[in-house]
Amino acid sequence: METEAFQAVLAAVRTFVRKEVVPAEDVIEQTDEIPEAIRAKAADMGLFGYALPEAYGGLGFTMIEDVRLAMELGYTAPAFRSMLGTNNGIAGQVLVNFGTEEQKRRHLPGLASGAKIASFALTESEAGSDPSGLRTRAVRVEGGYRLTGHKRFITNADRADLFMVFARTSADTSAGTSAGTGGTKGISVFVVESGAEGLSVGPKDEKMGQRGAHTAEVFLDDVFVPESALVGGVEGEGFAAAMRSLARGRLHIAAVCVGLARRLVEESVAHAAATRQGGRPIAEFQQVQAMLADSQTELMAGRAMVLEAARAYDDGSDRRMAPSCAKLFCSEMVGRVADRAVQIHGGLGYMRSVPVERFYRDARLFRLYEGTSEVQKVIIAKQLLREAHR
Repeated sequence: METEAFQAVLAAVRTFVRKEVVPAEDVIEQTDEIPEAIRAKAADMGLFGYALPEAYGGLGFTMIEDVRLAMELGYTAPAFRSMLGTNNGIAGQVLVNFGTEEQKRRHLPGLASGAKIASFALTESEAGSDPSGLRTRAVRVEGGYRLTGHKRFITNADRADLFMVFARTSADTSAGTSAGTGGTKGISVFVVESGAEGLSVGPKDEKMGQRGAHTAEVFLDDVFVPESALVGGVEGEGFAAAMRSLARGRLHIAAVCVGLARRLVEESVAHAAATRQGGRPIAEFQQVQAMLADSQTELMAGRAMVLEAARAYDDGSDRRMAPSCAKLFCSEMVGRVADRAVQIHGGLGYMRSVPVERFYRDARLFRLYEGTSEVQKVIIAKQLLREAHR
């Protein structure tokens, strides 16, 4: 049951997205930036901390509330959601779930207010959806650790105040690991502040889509961090921290895909109703109707799946397989809906002047980050087989 307070937040966000963010989509695409007025308004609304605990300045949304909000955020340019998502999601949740009380008090209020931006620095050239190839090292020295490594595709890296850096503090010597890697054991996570000596960020990546959401390489050249930077004060918790944050993040991304699919369907219906061929609206053509029907059906299926997965996440009955199922289906689904939207628009759909062309490019990334579709299939299958062997 949604509370009146949550319903009010949802209504305010829906109005904000449609009246202020949607009209700014072309500006975001052209400048590769979120307008400062939109960022400031989002911060005032508490959107940088909607999933962070109320005790640290956030709104403390449940997973059900998170996905309901994500469906509204997903209605517009994905960069808008990305601006908020890392603080609330994969980076912020590392501190929420594994940080010490002192680390939470020090960092979470700034993330919740939007005064600080966090990045989740896990991905490397040989460690993406599967972190077992992680090569960044953290060597213990007097008073702390020295970190050396190279991260890539790190969201918000060029504007981050805090980096959640995953590094090896020890190697897994079990059979099957290769030289220079250590499987998933021995990975720890550190809070590294942007001004740390030896930390540098490369130029922002030039991506296919999702302009306004920046990613970049992060270089760690013998960066010293004090012992207090080790998240949780315990070595070897990094893999668990990453997987728990990613599970929630996958469900959130699935909901974003549902929101974008809704926008694509609306754009398609409006175009079909207004565009005429042979003296009548193309909406009267059965093949156009079939594409609209397929997209609406998949949209509704994805929405139902996300809400059920969020319910299971909140009650603790499934925080692994259901998020992967939702991420797999919804990220693939929105790609199909985007493709049909371009087809319904015909030649116009291939032009940069219409939203569906932009969303077609934007949607492609959802099948890659927070774990590729192929990795989600591995997770789902392993979970099914694990349950079968019980």
